[in-house]
Parts: sequence; C-alpha cells; structure tokens
Amino acid sequence: GFLIPYFIMLIAEGMPLLYLELAVGQRMRQGSIGAWKIISPYLCGVGVASVIVSFFLSMYYNVINAWAFWYLFHSFQEPLPWATCPLNSNRTGYEEECEKTSTTQYFWYRQTLNISPSLEASGSVQWEQALCLTLAWLVVYLCILRGTESTGKLEQLSNPKTWISAATQIFFSLGLGFGSLIAFASYNEPSNNCERHAIIVSLINSTTSIFASIVTFSIYGFKATFNYESCISKVILLLMNAFDLEEGSLTADNLSEMKDYLMATHPQEYAQLSPQLKNCSLEAELDTAVQGTGLAFIIYSEAIKNMEVPQLYSVLYFVMLLMLGIGSMLGNTAAILTPLTDSRVIAARFPKEVISGVVCLINCVIGLIFTMEAGNYWFDIFNDYAATLSLLLIVLVETIAVCYIYGIRRFEKDLHTMIGRKPNWYWKVMWAFASPLLIISLFIFYLTDYILTGTLQYQAWDATQGQLVTKDYPGYALAVIGLLVAASTMCIPLGALVTFIRKRLKRESVPTVA
Repeated sequence: GFLIPYFIMLIAEGMPLLYLELAVGQRMRQGSIGAWKIISPYLCGVGVASVIVSFFLSMYYNVINAWAFWYLFHSFQEPLPWATCPLNSNRTGYEEECEKTSTTQYFWYRQTLNISPSLEASGSVQWEQALCLTLAWLVVYLCILRGTESTGKLEQLSNPKTWISAATQIFFSLGLGFGSLIAFASYNEPSNNCERHAIIVSLINSTTSIFASIVTFSIYGFKATFNYESCISKVILLLMNAFDLEEGSLTADNLSEMKDYLMATHPQEYAQLSPQLKNCSLEAELDTAVQGTGLAFIIYSEAIKNMEVPQLYSVLYFVMLLMLGIGSMLGNTAAILTPLTDSRVIAARFPKEVISGVVCLINCVIGLIFTMEAGNYWFDIFNDYAATLSLLLIVLVETIAVCYIYGIRRFEKDLHTMIGRKPNWYWKVMWAFASPLLIISLFIFYLTDYILTGTLQYQAWDATQGQLVTKDYPGYALAVIGLLVAASTMCIPLGALVTFIRKRLKRESVPTVA
C-alpha cells in the first residue's frame, strides 16, 4: 500500500524536482538565497525559507548521531547492555519496568533517553547524551573544514497520510527543498550532466530505501512474532499453575477454547486471574509500529542481540548509521553555510572557519534541549512539524518560479547550454503540470488531515505499563508547532512583500524630470 504512492512520488516529484534543483544551482552558481534572487528578486524568501528549514533540521537531526555514538560506545560489552534486563536495587530480581517491556525498549527509553512520563515533565539535561551531542557536532565541524568542493496494504491508498508519508520520504531522502542540492550543485562544472545525475541518484536512493525497508520489516515481523509467542507462553504457564492443569493439556492451538471452558467452570477463580491475563494478538503486535528513531535503535538492536558475535555487528551497524547521519548533516549545514558565505557582508568580515564554527556552536547549544528527559518529545515535534508542510510549499513555489516566472523555454535554453540538449517531454510535463498539481493535492491532504485530527497528540512512555500511551499536546507545545510552521512558510510572502515595498520606496525617491 505504501510502495504505490512511493513510486508515483518518485516519478512525478522526486526525479523532476531533483533535476530542477541541481540545474538551478549549477546554472546560477549560488546558494539557495542567491539562486532564487537571480530568478526573481521577489523570490528571495524561498531561499530564506530553505535555510530556516535546514537550520531546524540541523538543530535536532544531529541528536540521532549522538544516540548512535552512545550505542556504539556500549557495543563493546559482553553481553550487550540491551540484551538482558538489569538487576533491581535489591539485586533480588530484574527491574520491574524492564520486565513489563522488552530489553531493547528498556535500554532505549530508560537507559538512553531516561525519558520523562510526559512533555510537561521536562527534567534535566542528561550529561552523557550532551557529551555525545557535542562529539557529533565536533565531527561535523571537522568534516566541514575540508570544504564542500570535495563532497561529492492496498486500502492505505485512500488514506491521505500514506501519500503524505511517501512524499515526505522522497523529499527527505533526496533532500528536496532544503537548499542543500542547490548549494552543492553550485560547485559543479557548468557543463556537468545534472540530468544523468538526477536519474542515477534517484534510482540508487530508492533502491537502497526499498532494500532497507525489506530488512527492517523482516526484523519487525520477527520481533512481533517473538513477542506474540512469548505472550502466549506466559498465559499458558499462568493458567496451568492457577488451575493445576496437566502438562501439554493447554497449547497455543486450544488456548481460546480452554479460556472459555475455565471461565465457565471456574468463574470466580478466573475473574481474579483475569487482570494478569494479557490478550495476545499478532496483529496488535504488528500494528504497534515503531516509527522514526525507534526503527534504528529498537528494532535493529533487537535483531543484533540475537546474532552470533553481536558486538561485531553492533559496531558495524552503528558505524554505518554514523556515516549516513554525518553525511546528511554535511548537506544540512551546507544549505545554511553557502548562503552565508555567498553574502559579501558576512564573508568579508569573517573567515569560513569562523562562520562554520558559530553555526555549529549555536545548533549544538540549542540541541541540548533534545538531551533533556523530555527531549525525545521535542525531537518528535521538530521531526513531525518543522519541515513537512514547509517543504511542500517551498518546492511548489520553486516549480512555479522556474516554469512560469523564469520561463520554461528560457530554462530549456540554459539546460541546452549546460548539458548540450534540451529536456524531453517527460521533464517538461512534470515541471509544468504534474508536479505542481500533485504538490497542491498533498498540501490539501495535509491540511485536511490536520483539521480532521482535531487536537494533536503524541506518544508518551508510561514506565508503570512498560509501553507507549497517547496524550494530548499541551498549549505551549501547540504554539511551538505553529511557530515552527510559520517561521519558514511566512518567509516566502514576507520576502516578496519586502521586495515590493523597497522597489516602491526606491521609485518614489527618484525625482521626476520636468
């Protein structure tokens, strides 16, 4: 159900918009702000919006690298710390919270995040996570110093969230709308074949994404089956001990019938035991999907602990995760730094090393919010609302600007000058009609889903139950969500308005000749 929208988004959005952004950056030789100002002074807000979105992303995304460092440092232990439950303070048994959930979830929510029960209970900064975040930003800064020149189910189709998720996956994985593609492409040779690169990168990106999803859901299916079978075994053991049943008389196949029989023949005893009997369901285990960071740090660690020589695979996995995360951070920071270094005012006063250092330091300090006990809840807020709606608006304006303000024919000539041929009908149809219409549809889907959802909610960790529970966002969190969306989206109309006022004032200040 997800793959159909995904491939439609890849063909109608991913490849065309990747080609468009690479071509714009390569032709204009500027970062996101400068490139769109060249196309039209009224579009200066598009570049600013991209920089703000990239800034928001950098604020929280490097926390993932901090968590990867944390897991990597713990990967050299025998056994792995997420393979078994720790002993309680009396050393008479295991921690109660860990016994109510899985060992991997306990290590993630309690020992890594030390998560609070709600967003309101903010707690204090976790110094271990703060040190890992500082290390992550130090690595990013050292990589920046090298310079960017050398960086080379089917009913789900009717669910708007599926299409929004597919578009978000395409936008995030390809980096559309963040300004990083324009920034990197500005360093290309003018004759670089950006069309070929757009096709190759899109296909490789999607292939690796699908391959990773196959591995991910295989592991998730294994975990759900394992949890379901463990639940069944615990219920069987509990019933056999409570009613003194014969060994082998109660199995997974006849469990439902035996529960009905025991309820009818021993109603009082069964009623007393009922609160301890879990309703085991494989579908419920599969529906309790782990999303976002949980996939990387809960699902995969669950698989790693069951492998031979788990320490080796743990080190390899989290080193790989760090390479991917740091690579993404270089793109995010490039989207911020390139417009700053393009500015004559800033570049003339400060060297690039100082500008880069200040940007990394500001992001690192603000990122300490995500290392607090309620930090993961703020992480989810930024991850869910800081970019999705903004990216839809940014890429919509980009396609309209190139096709109808700059002009599709003029853009064709630029591409012919750069790569030696004009774009074929597929690119022109996607840019001029299909992509904008699809983005507008997604925009409507997003707003409709937001309105129908009503009060926004989040998943909070309940230590007493050992599971996630749904809670409503408090008022101040809703205000932050509104500010995150408005901070970037409002840049586009405000940029056009400021440019219009400046031109109007400049025109009025010029004396007329009698």
